[in-house]
Amino acid sequence: MSAQHTRRGFLGLAAAGLAVAACGSNTGRGSSGSGSSSSAALQQWYHQYGEAGVEDAVKRYAAAYKGAQVQVGWKIGDYASLVTTALENSPVPDVFESQVKIDWVRAGQVVALDDIIAPVKDDFTPSVLAGHTVGGHVYGIPQAVDTQVLFYRKSLLQQAGVQPPSTVAELIDAAQKLTRNGVKGLFAGNDGGVGVLAGPLLWSVGLDYLHEDGSGKYTPGFDDPRAASAVAALHTLNTNGGLLLGAPADWSDPSAFTQELCAMQWTGLWNVPAIKQKFGDDFGVLPFPKFDDSGAVSVPVGAFGSMINAKSKHVDDAKAYIKWLWIDQTADQVQFDTAFGFHIPSRKSLIPQATNLKTGPAADAVRYVQESGHLVGGPVWTDAMNTALSDALSTVAKNGGDPSGPLRAAVGSVNTQLKQLFG
Repeated sequence: MSAQHTRRGFLGLAAAGLAVAACGSNTGRGSSGSGSSSSAALQQWYHQYGEAGVEDAVKRYAAAYKGAQVQVGWKIGDYASLVTTALENSPVPDVFESQVKIDWVRAGQVVALDDIIAPVKDDFTPSVLAGHTVGGHVYGIPQAVDTQVLFYRKSLLQQAGVQPPSTVAELIDAAQKLTRNGVKGLFAGNDGGVGVLAGPLLWSVGLDYLHEDGSGKYTPGFDDPRAASAVAALHTLNTNGGLLLGAPADWSDPSAFTQELCAMQWTGLWNVPAIKQKFGDDFGVLPFPKFDDSGAVSVPVGAFGSMINAKSKHVDDAKAYIKWLWIDQTADQVQFDTAFGFHIPSRKSLIPQATNLKTGPAADAVRYVQESGHLVGGPVWTDAMNTALSDALSTVAKNGGDPSGPLRAAVGSVNTQLKQLFG
């Protein structure tokens, strides 16, 4: 799926394909309103979650709503294409989950939700809410936060005399020193980190995907000599012998780490339960290290949000339902975030209610999100821009040489895309 259209896909660079969808069943209807007295029938879409229990839960939430009949569509396959096609051609779904795209906003395909989020807007993690904001208006109510961190085996670092890395240079050095006894030092995906380390590398030198000047004008955020230094580190990682390549599964799966193929892995917070089951307390998590004092440590963040199709015939009813589910029903929100997987509530006030996030590496990850979370790309960052930057990183990772040339090509491509968007 597209990087913009899966709950975890904001962290990757997978290409979109085309598939067939399946719908869920009618979930029932109440007689009196929870913020609405309408008898409207609403269609709500979710993509297929991998965690057991999510489908039953979202249907149960919908059935409990008394303001309208809510039919849940559980979409299997290429959710990105399904949503894009629906927004272009149909009043269905009324409500759906996604990350906002500037194309949808500019085409008037999604509804601003400023009025329902206003009373609690300051309660949402800012970097997460930014992913649903275009031109100062909020188009999605964030549902749950996903992030990535650097997992490491405490015992393996101690045996090798390696301290948890706090700079990119220390990370490179640690990957080499931890490569011993058939175990590689670091795994960041079978593409050598191209798909998941673009943002962390830019943030490590104080740069970003895009720069916004405060007046709504965007320019490439990596059109800076410091970007070349950060990207060059990716080539070093890919050639110094410390990086695991060709793992049985890619970065989002913990098997490279749990099968003890590597001492460190850059992967998702959702893997904490599997890693804890394997190693007990013999692991820790870190943010991606800073390159130098011009940058900072970082973790990428993103979240699907609940959105409304502007072609819906029941916009007001859809707003009332979203407010009820994703603003008022805080107990269900905590359950959705923590009972079926390992995710962080998007609202700061709900995080203390997540008992599985209160201690150990999980608590550390929550702190990293609050202190050092960065939005991956954002609504203005398009798939074409993503491809341009990814191609540059791939060229440098494989071929080395001066990173400035591939990065200049990516800057040119992004500028072309921005001109098409904004003129």
